[in-house]
Amino acid sequence: MTLQSLPLKGIRVIDYSHFLAGPYMGRCLAALGAEVIKVERPTMGDAGRAHPFFVNGQSGYFLQQNMGKQGLCINLKDPRGLEMMHKLTDTADVFLENYRPGALDRLGLGYAELSKRNPKLVYCSVSAYGHTGPDSHRAGFGLIAEAKSGIMAMVGNPGEAPPLLRIALGDMYTGIHGVAAVCAALLGRVTSGLGQHIDMALYDCLVSMHEYAVQCYTFSGGTEIPVQTGHDLPQSTLYGVFSATDGYIVIAAQVDDAWKRLAALVGGPAFAADKRFHSASGRNENRLEILPVVRTWVSTRTVADCLAQLDAIEVPSAKVQGIDEVVADPQVLARGMLIEQDHPVLGKVKLPNLPFHFSGCDTTITMPAPLMGQHNRSIAAGLGYSAAEIDRMVADGVLYAEAA
Repeated sequence: MTLQSLPLKGIRVIDYSHFLAGPYMGRCLAALGAEVIKVERPTMGDAGRAHPFFVNGQSGYFLQQNMGKQGLCINLKDPRGLEMMHKLTDTADVFLENYRPGALDRLGLGYAELSKRNPKLVYCSVSAYGHTGPDSHRAGFGLIAEAKSGIMAMVGNPGEAPPLLRIALGDMYTGIHGVAAVCAALLGRVTSGLGQHIDMALYDCLVSMHEYAVQCYTFSGGTEIPVQTGHDLPQSTLYGVFSATDGYIVIAAQVDDAWKRLAALVGGPAFAADKRFHSASGRNENRLEILPVVRTWVSTRTVADCLAQLDAIEVPSAKVQGIDEVVADPQVLARGMLIEQDHPVLGKVKLPNLPFHFSGCDTTITMPAPLMGQHNRSIAAGLGYSAAEIDRMVADGVLYAEAA
């Protein structure tokens, strides 16, 4: 099979973002074929570089979200640095940033300024609350959006403080929504000839993620508010987490046919024949009779025994895996969801891949994240700067590069 070009080949992206949502968006665009230039400030760079896990001074967190990018480290407070940044954005198709609204306007890098220079520019901003509304001026992180959105209030055991989600749900969900929006804006530009400003908010994205809670509240006239339920869903019996003798499993038998097969397995013919349990509403109404039967059956068996029997009757189930098991999972390996890269300081590094699988091209990124300022000279030369001009900017600290 002849491979096609990557979908975003020929698109230049300036990634002037930090930490997670913006860098993740840039990483995804790089995987899809865009030329992504990571712009950082001397001498600390992206705040993600200071986030563990560290090996030989290199942050795995930074490496994961910035692979496939070129590195430019430039002092934008120096007029020469800002001039170079403007020249760079003049050549760009996309500009990514995740500063507090208004911060880049003061620096001369806001949408109004850059779109005057480059009307085709697709400018994507990521912030906690967006560029409009009473909270637009407030700082925030994914944790803030998770708490504000109502998601955290539904997680954990009744009566206990909600737990931390331990994954950056707000940042990653906003980042991939940003990818979709950028690609749509690029497609729209084909007919309009113009770029536009995309205003992405972590809070917006998590509010939009509610597939059930909001309509449960609004459709009930405000009487139903989803709350913490612990290890199962009262509105979706049977669907939850159960304790085996050597670990935990999840079972998803909320569909009628799957439930009937599960009921026969765990409770016998009489339990399976109980018509009260043959509908979703019936199971929900009688969940306090159902749950003990399933819990008892699981609690007397090993994880492997439970899964073997559930697989045999085609009831969806899985072990609650630790990260060590995920990394060794044959399904993860078969799907190419772990990639190895050659890093100039660390040698071989292994990181999660992105879940893009195209029939006509391979989106696996082989180029590791850049050292700070690694591509200063080649980027500057591409903008027309002479070797002597580049040397002067390096000597004056306008361009900064991390020692390999």
